[in-house]
This record gives sequence, C-alpha cells and structure tokens, in this order.
Amino acid sequence: MNWDVIADNAGLFARGVVLSLGLTAGSALLGLLLSVPLAFARGSALRRWAWPVTGFCFVIRGTPCLVQLYLIYYGLSQFESVRLSVLWPCLSNAVFCAMLAFVINTTAYTTEIFHGALRSLPSGETEAAIAYGMSRFTLARRILVPAMLRRALPQYANEVIMLLHMSSLAGLVTLLDITGAARFVNAEFYLAFEPFITAGVLYLLLTLGLVRLFRAAEQRWLVHLRPRAA
Repeated sequence: MNWDVIADNAGLFARGVVLSLGLTAGSALLGLLLSVPLAFARGSALRRWAWPVTGFCFVIRGTPCLVQLYLIYYGLSQFESVRLSVLWPCLSNAVFCAMLAFVINTTAYTTEIFHGALRSLPSGETEAAIAYGMSRFTLARRILVPAMLRRALPQYANEVIMLLHMSSLAGLVTLLDITGAARFVNAEFYLAFEPFITAGVLYLLLTLGLVRLFRAAEQRWLVHLRPRAA
C-alpha cells in the first residue's frame, strides 16, 4: 500500500471536499426553497395545482439521478437550438449541470417529505388559526410552514445525507469532487484501494458532521413532540 500518494494529493482531496460540500449545500438550499410551495401545491384540492406536482415527483423519484444528470449534461448538448441559446454558457458548465440535476432530484423527494408532514399536522391547529381570523397567507407563514418544517426535520436530515452521497455522481461529469479526486488518483497512479478508502473516510466524516448538526437541531426544535414522563 502506498499512502504517500494520498499525502501528496491531499490538496486535491481537500478541493474535492469543498466542491462536494458546495454542491450539497447549494442543492439542499435551493431544493428546500422550491419544495415548500410545491408541497402546498401537492396537497391542494385543485387538480391543476396538485397533478403537475404529483407527476413531477413521480417521474423524478422514479428515475435514477445518474440518468437525469446525463440527460442534462450530455443529452441537451445534441440539440442545436440549445447550443445556440443564451442558456448554453450555463448548460455547458459541469458545475451548473450537476447542481441542476441535484436540485431537481432533491426537490422531488423533499416535496413529498413536506407534503407528508403537512398531512400529519393536527387539524385543530388550522381550525384554531382560522377561528382566530388569520388569512391563508398568515396561516401558512405562522402556523403551517414552521410546524411542517419541524415535523419533517428527521426525514429531511436523511434526505440531505443522501444528497451528500449523491453528489459523488459529479465525478462522472468531469468534476473533481471527492469521488472525482479518487478516480483521478486511481487513473494517474494505478491505485484503487488507497484513494477510494480515503474518499470513503471523507464521506463518513462529513456524514457524521451532518448527523450531529441535525441531531442538535432536533433537540432544539422538536422538544415539544417528545413524550413526557408520567
């Protein structure tokens, strides 16, 4: 085993960690912002709102993220109209395409998580707010969204961790994330065990950090949902 190669390429792995965290954080933030209104549309009684969101979630959740990434990065480039459009500078950028694929994927999953959290809210909370005279916007802003986010936190934590692991696909579209750095070392020095063990350890440490972060958030915001001792 040759760990000196890993030490010599520590900077490459460090840049890979930064890129992986950037893709994960950016995708999670954008997916969160998109999925909140989509969760309300998903549960709407109006079919013109609910059905498109339901179809979007079904298609995205029913296909692998790798296929979606390839379609965006490699597939769109075959159309001349896309290459000549103002969007081509973005769609020819690997970071943008990877981020777009991850945002689309996590938005579908997070929408379903939030939709389930909305359905689990006690009807008494909504009825009390309506009786108090709150408008629908105020009801959503002050009651529904905070309660939804709190109740969905454990499931959303799992989604963010899965998003971190999913970011390893970025290495397949020329990006040097953690997995991309491992693949580069493997190809350059014909080593397989050392670089991929290093990548696995880095993902494990990042996952541990996310678990502790979300555990602290749950201890702060989900105290009222814990069963009280008799």
